[in-house]
This record gives sequence, structure tokens and C-alpha cells, in this order.
Amino acid sequence: MPRPLLVGNASGFYGDRFDALREMLTGGPLDVLTGDYLAELTMLILGRDRLKDPGLGYAKTFLAQLEEGLGLAADRGVKIVTNAGGLNPAGLARRIDELAERVGVPVRVAHVTGDDLLGERDWGTGVLTANAYLGGAGIAACLRAGADVVVTGRVTDAALVTGPATAHFGWTAADLDPLAGAVVAGHVLECGAQATGGNYSFFQEHDVRHPGFPLAEIHADGSAVISKHPGTGGAVTVGTVTEQLLYETSGPRYLGPDVTARLDTVRLAPDGPDRVRISGVRGEAPPPTLKAGLTRVGGFRNEVVFVLTGLDIEAKARLVRDQFEAVFAKAGPAEARWTLARTDRADAPVQEEASALLRLVVRDRDPEAVGRAVAAAVELALSSYPGFHLTAPPGKGAPYGVFEAAYVDAGDVPHTAVLPDGTCVPVLPPAPAVIPAPVLGEVALPSPLPACPTRRAPLGLVAGARSGDKGGSANVGVWVRTDEAWRWLVHELTVARFVELLPEVGGFAVARHLLPNLRALNFTVDGLLGDGVASQARFDPQAKAVGEWLRSRYLEIPEVLL
Repeated sequence: MPRPLLVGNASGFYGDRFDALREMLTGGPLDVLTGDYLAELTMLILGRDRLKDPGLGYAKTFLAQLEEGLGLAADRGVKIVTNAGGLNPAGLARRIDELAERVGVPVRVAHVTGDDLLGERDWGTGVLTANAYLGGAGIAACLRAGADVVVTGRVTDAALVTGPATAHFGWTAADLDPLAGAVVAGHVLECGAQATGGNYSFFQEHDVRHPGFPLAEIHADGSAVISKHPGTGGAVTVGTVTEQLLYETSGPRYLGPDVTARLDTVRLAPDGPDRVRISGVRGEAPPPTLKAGLTRVGGFRNEVVFVLTGLDIEAKARLVRDQFEAVFAKAGPAEARWTLARTDRADAPVQEEASALLRLVVRDRDPEAVGRAVAAAVELALSSYPGFHLTAPPGKGAPYGVFEAAYVDAGDVPHTAVLPDGTCVPVLPPAPAVIPAPVLGEVALPSPLPACPTRRAPLGLVAGARSGDKGGSANVGVWVRTDEAWRWLVHELTVARFVELLPEVGGFAVARHLLPNLRALNFTVDGLLGDGVASQARFDPQAKAVGEWLRSRYLEIPEVLL
């Protein structure tokens, strides 16, 4: 039986902690170090980089991290697998070869291509990037050929783990349960310190000032233990792992190009200090199509924020909006949106606490139109509400992006592993499933708690939450720690109550998914984020804090839970 594979993570996004790669390589044992640098917004950023210089399109910080990290990894025999190649994995692989020669570290570099579909078909006007989400099979082929560093373009975040695990254990596409276990472990690792106490609902229970990055000890059957290097900050608990499992997911089936992982089968259990075991994960065949992410520049955006202080806040806001009606009547932008944040409070001893914020966001295809629209704010400086001032002078409009998802047949995507010797190996998609996937039945609800005294209190006293984005949709995962709290939560936090607590989601389609093994509910809100994070459709464009907003809302909670 092969020994367990120890996989670590050193990046959850393009811009994550620079020193993490060195910390992970020097902090303890490791077989493979992964780094996730890509997100929907990142693809747009890299697309604009590529427009300026066709030789770019990759995550430049990763190359800088390798100045020291390449030698550290080689000395320790650690393989590096990363999607930092972005839109140009071949270009980044060449740069790594050049770096290796310059610093005198002989390494074998391979890369994975085929995800970039921009020139493969007509995607419509203005599409800047078009990339399919590949699985881990290409990574596995590179590692089996002896690669020390594997660079990919757009793969699923979990593929950075399924690829090394497949190569190490010799799995095939038919090993659905082990692959599903690796997908779940990869999903826990992908966002770095979010699995070790970062962004955690109950953050005050641990020292999370400088959390370490996570590790997954993966076994041949796909089970895994999540941990971190000894002596590093943060914590690995059932709670931190649960929250990350709920991040940017939706229903019980987590579809991917390697396997469909059944999140409703995941079981978590403590396995010692800062160790959580993941077991029981079942897998089903992957879908016959691959998701492709498309980005384009949607137009130009500008904003200005008025500070309203003291009395008559609503009347002051009405005055500004009335004054802008005349401006917009002459040369208004295609879209104008006003939001008033009542951050003020009565009889405040600090001026900032006495102030509310009125935000105007404008959009148009013409950058001049959005510039003119907010420039009018300055002209009102001496002729509007008392105490008129802005948080910052109006600037020029900036481009905003739009994300769309499309689906393509897996067989139409030229997934290719480019081995260290330059050999190109086509990667075939898994054969279509012969056995249909089991139908998901109705989840049996536990009996409600018996009637008991309640107290009006914030939900966050008993529940954790994490929220995030997938294109224009948001998800909010909510979980509790005890069976008694689960009996209450599953009956109390219905879709209707969710919408009541978060009125902003009321105009969108909301779905609720049950994950009893995790004592969790997962809500998806379709369309809350408009055209995706790059469009900045709302104050919190990635829905990062919607979960914390939900936890702050008051409702009647049984006193036995408090």
C-alpha cells in the first residue's frame, strides 16, 4: 500500500501572503506544495496584462517567490504544482527554466495546456478570456514523467490535489470514491489560511494573527487528515474545516471534471491537536461537459460618496438626488445607482459616528460619460446640503468586467500535458458513465426541539457562516456545532426566514440545500452579484461578508442553545 501523500498549500489567490511558499517549504515535512492563484477576477486581470504584452498572462508573484523557493523545494525533494500559469502556462514554464539556470538549481519543468479556448470559437463581442476548467489528469501525467514543477492554466482548484494524488496512488478515472475524497481535500486546501482559522466565524477562540497554511495527508482510499505545520499560528478544527467546505459550493453534488463529489457524504472528526479527519466521501461520474469561464470588459464605472452628517439624513440624501436629476437629464449615464448606508447614530460623540454615506455608482460604455456624471458632485459643493463633503474627489471612470459561464463538451477541449522533455501527451476525458448516478432522495429532517423559552439574539451566537461568489451568484453556508442546535436550525432557517433576515436577497431566486453530516445549510442566491465580482454590482461584490451579516441578525433562539 503506498504511503500517504502530504500536500500543502501556499496561496489561496493572486496576492496572498508572499512568504507563505518559504514558510511551507521550511516548516516541516511535505511531498507536494500547491498554489492557487486564479479566480474569476484574476482571469480578467491577466487578460488585460496579455493585451499589453503577449508574453505575460501569468501570476508574476509566483515567479518572484521561486527566486528562493526553487532551491528550497529541490533541496527537500518537494514537487510544486500551481495554476499560476494563468493564460500563459508555457510562458511561465519557460521563465522558470530560465530562473533555474540562473540560480543553478536543476529542475524538470512541465506544463498543462488546452484550457484556453479564446480562439476556438466565436464567443461574441468583447470576450477577453475564455478558459475551460480542466481536471487533474494532465498534472498527473506530468508528475509521472518526473516533473519537479508543474504549471497549469485554468484548472479546477481541487485539480491541484487530485493530480498529485492520482499520480502517487495510481488511481484511474474509475476510482470515483478516492478521487472524490481528494476533491474534498483539495477544496479545503485551495483557499489557504481559510482552513486554519482565517476568516473564521469564531475567530476569537484562537490566535489567528498569523495563521499557518494548511496540509492534507491523503490516503490511498481518498480519506485525508487536514493539519498544519507544527508551531504555526491559527487552528485546524472541525469548525474551520466545515466553514471552508461550505465556501463557494451549493448543493450536495459538487461537479468537477475528475469526479462528482457527494458533499452530503463527507464526515469530519477530530484526529488530535490541529488535525481533522475527512472520511466517507462518495464519488459519482463527472458530467460530460466542462465549465468554461468567459470574461469581457463590460464598460466603465465610476463612483462618488457623499458624507451626510447629523440631522435630517434622509432629507439631505433626497436633496442630492434631486440635484443630480438635472445633471442626468442633460447627459446621464446608461446606469445610475444610489445607496444610502445609515452608519450614523444619534447624539454621537465622534463626528464620523454621526455621519451616513450616500454612494452614487454610474456605468456606461463611454468613459467620458461616467466621468462627467460624478464630476458634477464637485459643482454642488457650495449649493447643496449643510455639511457637504465627499470621501474623496471624483476620478476618471475605470473599466469593469463581466463574467459568464459556458459549457463545452469535454471531448472538444484539447487537454494536453507538456512533459519536461517537451513531449505533448493528449489527456482524454473520462469515459461516459455506464451506471446512472443515484437519485438524491429527500433528506429526513430531525425532529424539532421541544417548545422552550427563547430569547431574541443574533444568529451568530450559535451558528457559524461563510459566504462567497460563483459568477453572479452568491452562496451562504451556515453550520452549528451540536445536534440540538441542528434540530433547531434546520426547522428555523427556512428560505422564507433567510429572505426575511436578509431583505436584499428578496428579489432573487434563493435555494436551500441540507448537509446533515456537517450540521449545515447552504443557501444560493442567483443573480445577487450581477455579472460577477468584476462588475462590482454591490457594496460587497464577492459576497464575502453576507454570512457575517446573516450572523448579526436577531431572531428568537431557544435559551437552551444560548
